[in-house]
Amino acid sequence: MVLTDLDSLRALFGKGGITLSEEQYARLEKYASLLVDWNSRMNLTAITDPAGIAEKHFFDSVYPFAMADILPEGVRLIDVGTGAGFPSCPLKIFRGDIELTLLDSLNKRINFLTELSDEIGLGARCIHGRAEELGRKPEHRGQYGAATARAVANLSALCEYCLPFVKTGGAFIALKGPDGAAELRAAENAVKVLGGEVERCEEYALPGGDGRSLIVIRKIRETPEKYPRNKGQMTKKPL
Repeated sequence: MVLTDLDSLRALFGKGGITLSEEQYARLEKYASLLVDWNSRMNLTAITDPAGIAEKHFFDSVYPFAMADILPEGVRLIDVGTGAGFPSCPLKIFRGDIELTLLDSLNKRINFLTELSDEIGLGARCIHGRAEELGRKPEHRGQYGAATARAVANLSALCEYCLPFVKTGGAFIALKGPDGAAELRAAENAVKVLGGEVERCEEYALPGGDGRSLIVIRKIRETPEKYPRNKGQMTKKPL
């Protein structure tokens, strides 16, 4: 299965003011084909129809970054709990200058992402590991200009997973559903404790009407050494 109706995909991206080359559309088409093929053997996504992949995976991943100029040229970006590569892999197709690292705790997903990166030329570094462990390692802690996450956990926990990776001056970008503002209010203490400052919270909708929230948290000081904690501690005593 592939995204055979490229005219519809072009029209969809056009609604967001996003311009892609034919080569970029071809890479998205190959991405969709690989996603559906691998999904027949393992659970990567519940969305496998061409229209759903186009809007709820590809457009959903790219549009927030086209809407908001939040990633500097050549930024080193880590996508935490990336799953099937969203939002960062479509974003990398859109912004080829990004230096991309993909992190996921399930090795089967990393196998998929490695093949995906090779097949469509992402040049991504694919890492199997847990964010709360890698975020404490010197080779990753404070080493990225940006961290992204989409639909991984509640925002308070996401801040603890993601902000340790970000260098001071960089940003953690969370793509959330329609309740993003409420999640942000609940995460205010976590943001502060972990060295962040809320820069942006913008609500918008996909062309099909689904509500979304873009949350940008700027890293203004180093995250205290005790964070991130393990998952049990996060669950037992959320920030």
